Amino acid sequence: MSVSSTRALGLGLAMALAASACTPLRSHQGYVVDTDLVNSIQPGVDNRQSVLQTLGTPTISSQFGGGDWYYVARDSRNLGFNLPKPASQITLQISFDQAGNVTTIRRSGVDQVADISPYGKTTPTLGRKRGFFQDLFGNIGAVGAPGAGGGQGGGMGGGRTRP
Repeated sequence: MSVSSTRALGLGLAMALAASACTPLRSHQGYVVDTDLVNSIQPGVDNRQSVLQTLGTPTISSQFGGGDWYYVARDSRNLGFNLPKPASQITLQISFDQAGNVTTIRRSGVDQVADISPYGKTTPTLGRKRGFFQDLFGNIGAVGAPGAGGGQGGGMGGGRTRP
């Protein structure tokens, strides 16, 4: 191989590697939506058992009251090492009455996705700010101090009795 063909091969490999880094990655998370099965669920006709047999186990069920089941499907995309961003989302909420019959079916999309930005690497708290060494050594000397709950001879029969 000549020097120019080696350079051309190296340049071609570098360009292929650079182009593959810009390829969007797509992923699917959650429930796989079958529109025919979802459309077959009818309020007033179906109950918990028939929904479970038709759609399967819900992604999330409500913790309070037990009246709602949620089926969530999300398609995401990202470039390179960026965080994934939701491209589309379907949330199917099925509400039940006390007898277990379907009362309402609601659908929502990606408009309900919240973008949460954490506040740096610390959680803001009220009160005084303490450094690393104050957290590490701050309790030295506090054992047995007045009002600290210790000390005052907490043994059997050695303490004072209260009237």
